[in-house]
Amino acid sequence: MALKRIIPCLLLRDSGLVKTIKFKDSTYIGDPINAVKIFNEKEVDELVFLDIDATKDKKEPPYELIQDIATECFMPFCYGGGVKTIEQIRRLIASGTEKVAINSEAFYNPHFISEAANVFGSSTIVVSIDYKKNLFGKTSVYVSGGKKNTKKDPVAYAVEMEKLGAGELFVNSIERDGTMNGYDLEMIRKITDAVSIPVIACGGAGQLSDFRDAFQEGKASAASAGSLFVFQGKKRGVLISYPDPKEVKEIISN
Repeated sequence: MALKRIIPCLLLRDSGLVKTIKFKDSTYIGDPINAVKIFNEKEVDELVFLDIDATKDKKEPPYELIQDIATECFMPFCYGGGVKTIEQIRRLIASGTEKVAINSEAFYNPHFISEAANVFGSSTIVVSIDYKKNLFGKTSVYVSGGKKNTKKDPVAYAVEMEKLGAGELFVNSIERDGTMNGYDLEMIRKITDAVSIPVIACGGAGQLSDFRDAFQEGKASAASAGSLFVFQGKKRGVLISYPDPKEVKEIISN
């Protein structure tokens, strides 16, 4: 069984950190290197960095920034955003990334997942699945920064990505992003029941007990959060935080 993890998810935009609500209304958080230094001190096990404009703007991953992050970072991290070629993955790994998250290209070119897994190993390849309900109440996978409805069922899509060679799934509820109202435990559980690879739950964490719910009720291998680790109080003042090692141990062991 994979070790349970609590993972800060940090959103990149123009070399800075931002936080969104339902994939909109971004708030500037600060410098990613400063955040990494704080997370080092907090003894975080793993980080996820997602460039939220890379696909929309057809940009290359920010290799220099990733190198700077890797130089400062004591823990392994995953990068996602605009990844669609084997050469990009090769450069990302050379820059210090341990895992690479693929979102839009997994839908537009599913064979790319198999190719990437064959070249770099499944453990390197994470498929990011963003989903929400459409106007008619049907839950579907969305790509292109949450703009395009693929009309794919999230559970069936997760199974498809596992078969293609993904080593891990990053499952993110667009409707709960930044709301801090708790995870979509029903969807997390459906996906974890359908696949055998690790599932990272994201979208909605607002308190430490939400992580425990993701592990116990959702059966997730990892729980990721953004707002909970970068905001403080009802006015959402910026303050980078993370539970201490004792709290983490209690959450993952119960």
